[in-house]
Amino acid sequence: MKVRRLRKDVAHLEITAFINLIVVLVPFLLSTAVFTRLAVIDLTLPARNSQALEQVKADNLQLEIVVRSDALEVGDRIGGLIQRIPATDHGPDLRALTTLAEQLKTRFPDKNEASVLAEPDTSYDTIVKVMDAIRVGHVVQGDKVVRSELFPAISIGDAPVRK
Repeated sequence: MKVRRLRKDVAHLEITAFINLIVVLVPFLLSTAVFTRLAVIDLTLPARNSQALEQVKADNLQLEIVVRSDALEVGDRIGGLIQRIPATDHGPDLRALTTLAEQLKTRFPDKNEASVLAEPDTSYDTIVKVMDAIRVGHVVQGDKVVRSELFPAISIGDAPVRK
């Protein structure tokens, strides 16, 4: 007696549609990943106990820039006000602030810290512009103008209330 068996063909996977999808999807994901980077500014927050006793040295600068609506008050936390820079019609005078920061950097070349204290109604854009003005300056070396680091370690906080 003859036994009849069914012939089964081997199933082939059809993956061309999946490969087409991957070919289109991978470049798309790679190209959009480049545009999702965020600009980040490294900050250090002030210490919780701001009333702590500090040893005062004659050459110790603790630079504070208070951003007010009518002026920028540049001062030393211990020594007091250094200079008050009145605001212009377009906002704070950032060129005068950078010039003063360059002068302070020549007197205190080892200092990198500064605090930016802003009033509650100060715009974010203004705070970032002030931070950029004290972070980097320009120095003339020979016949070239070179960017130099002024006070890159910036802390932010609330401005003291006016009396």
